[in-house]
Amino acid sequence: MKDCLFCKIVAKEIPAEIVYETGRTLAFRDIDPKAPTHVLVIPKEHHADAAALAEADDGLTDEVLKTAHAVAVLDQVAESGYRVVFNTGPAAGQTVFHTHAHVLGGRDLTWPPG
Repeated sequence: MKDCLFCKIVAKEIPAEIVYETGRTLAFRDIDPKAPTHVLVIPKEHHADAAALAEADDGLTDEVLKTAHAVAVLDQVAESGYRVVFNTGPAAGQTVFHTHAHVLGGRDLTWPPG
């Protein structure tokens, strides 16, 4: 998508602090972190939200989750615990309509989240 912020990051048109990359996913630090580890994991292919990603049914959702775990291992939060969050739709807080998982860790995470 031409005007999608995350597609521009994938295309390297906009800089990001990339922490992990596979052939189909990209993980980069959130510019407004809510925890010591706050990394966004996106599919390189554009899907508007988690529902659209799930409907694609081509193994990409699995790859996004595997990338999220790899990020947690790299940031050394996998053993203590981390959270993976997909916001789907405006009422859930989604502001960039390219599906993305937030990987949060490095501090105690309360429940419910808010």
